[in-house]
Amino acid sequence: MTKDGTTRSILQRNVVYSQRMNKPPIRVLVAKPGLDGHDRGAKVIARALRDAGMEVIYTGLRQTPEMIVSAAIQEDVDCIGLSILSGAHNVIVPRIAAMLREQHAEDILLVLGGTIPEEDFPRLKESGVAAIFGPGTPLETTVQFIRENIKPRGMLTN
Repeated sequence: MTKDGTTRSILQRNVVYSQRMNKPPIRVLVAKPGLDGHDRGAKVIARALRDAGMEVIYTGLRQTPEMIVSAAIQEDVDCIGLSILSGAHNVIVPRIAAMLREQHAEDILLVLGGTIPEEDFPRLKESGVAAIFGPGTPLETTVQFIRENIKPRGMLTN
């Protein structure tokens, strides 16, 4: 409860905590690449990240890899969260990872959610995906992974 007797939302508490720690909030771009027209999961994760105190930019449906990488760089995000249900992950995700490298933006954490077959995990991770979250993953698992794995902007590690 605040001094005036009102309560703060989780988001407000996390923003206040970030300000006290002199840390800017984590910035996450949530994107729906390709022709997939279902975005309920992307909206759920966007809300969970926002409630956890992160700044979320949601690009909407039917984004191209070029649009996603351009938006991520323009918005100076710490993380890109892709939501894919269409089955096009083996084409789209490596392209996004390659474009991040081409733009010298590989310090942006790349995570993936959706219905991704486990046999595709190794190839996706080799291309640059840090984590893959399937259906049923607790929201807190995703939030915690992002918090623990973002890199300070401009600091590449080998």
